[in-house]
Amino acid sequence: MEVSFHGAARTVTGSRHLVTTATGYKFLLDCGLFQNAGSDNETLNRHFGFNPTEIHAVILTHAHADHAGNLPYLVKQGFSGTIFTTQATIDLCSVMLPDSAHIQMHDLDYINKKRKRKGLASYQPLYTVADVDKTLQMMQAVNFDEPFTLSEDADAMLYPNGHILGSAAVMLHLKNEKQKETRLFFTGDIGRYGDMILTDPEPFPQADYIICESTYGNKLHDDFTNAGIKLREIILHTCLEKKGKLLIPAFSLGRTQEIVYQIDRMINTGQLPAMKVFVDSPLSTSATGIMRKHADQFNQSIQEYMKADPDPFGFPMLQYIRDVEVSKKLNELNEPCIIIAPSGMMEAGRIKHHLKNNLGNPKNSVLIVGFTPPDTLGGKLTAGEKKVRIFGEEYEVKAEVHVLNSFSAHADYSEMLKYLKCQDFEKVKEMFLVHGEYDVQAAWKEKLTEFGFRKVSIPVMHEAFSID
Repeated sequence: MEVSFHGAARTVTGSRHLVTTATGYKFLLDCGLFQNAGSDNETLNRHFGFNPTEIHAVILTHAHADHAGNLPYLVKQGFSGTIFTTQATIDLCSVMLPDSAHIQMHDLDYINKKRKRKGLASYQPLYTVADVDKTLQMMQAVNFDEPFTLSEDADAMLYPNGHILGSAAVMLHLKNEKQKETRLFFTGDIGRYGDMILTDPEPFPQADYIICESTYGNKLHDDFTNAGIKLREIILHTCLEKKGKLLIPAFSLGRTQEIVYQIDRMINTGQLPAMKVFVDSPLSTSATGIMRKHADQFNQSIQEYMKADPDPFGFPMLQYIRDVEVSKKLNELNEPCIIIAPSGMMEAGRIKHHLKNNLGNPKNSVLIVGFTPPDTLGGKLTAGEKKVRIFGEEYEVKAEVHVLNSFSAHADYSEMLKYLKCQDFEKVKEMFLVHGEYDVQAAWKEKLTEFGFRKVSIPVMHEAFSID
């Protein structure tokens, strides 16, 4: 039996891990997009490192683009098996994947116009809406904590891990030629304890091997209790003192709803005055509707809050925007407001246009509320760079840039250690670190070794390991 790593290897994007059983049955854990700026995303997204026609199934942990966004291209290249995931993830993918296809087309139109003027060949999208439709038809819903069969030598079970709505960790039960069972566990992206909306990550049974994320393997987040206080301070400073616009780049699935919920609470309790708030994203708008549909997955705290306020994602001055023309008019708005728009890494979507039009004004602020790889536009703003390139042109950064990691949907190293405490470390034969920058993974490996794990490996791209 073998596990090989064809994405999120010493980087945080493009998650895709291939498991091959003793009988040659092959299935993927996730199939995400590479989204790193400055890297050859085109090549990485189009060349898997394996033959898509030989893959029998996919287990999808959650609906973020870096885990699910390349599924339509996998299908386009010949994959014809089943994609197993939760119903909430299917619902989110039904809006996220078409949005991904539309964003590709929109951004390529902009880029290709410039390439045409330079006499260069046009880029083609990875996939179309038709490819997305075919992909969605191949998804099969499975429930948390209920086993399902992949093949004669592979069974699986999903466990809630608190990252976003519907997100899961995966326990695999694999049998070798002698019917000896090996338990391989994939954490997916580990969520936070005490999340504002979702329940805590669920403990999992003993594993022989663990594939573990490492996004914040060397960092500690600010306490959740301080998140609302700091958010309020930044809003008041930008919108009331400076009378400017506050731009919040945020993932459409999870982060956006957390921020809206916090603002909703502050308005209801009189901590904020009425002001215009825009969620500028068709995807965020649809995702919020899906969040409402799956309110049974919310934690007890927000369930109690909803007894007094049935809609924690809506208030009178909040406007959800789908139409692109309405989005463009926000740049003409000359009054204080909050604009929440994807993507969190600022590498695609409407936020790039808002940054282009607003970074040069010192009255404005940008609030970064999640992980941004160093080579992305978000990473450059986080690092304090005074000039950034957007759509191939340079812009001066005069707006204030704030970073607030309390809203991160990824566990920090302390929370990840807490998550792993359900294991007898001596029984874990090997741990593989994925979904993290290498320097972070090296620090996380050191902590895991100190914690008691015997063998921790950091795979390189396309590296394979035997498991038994």
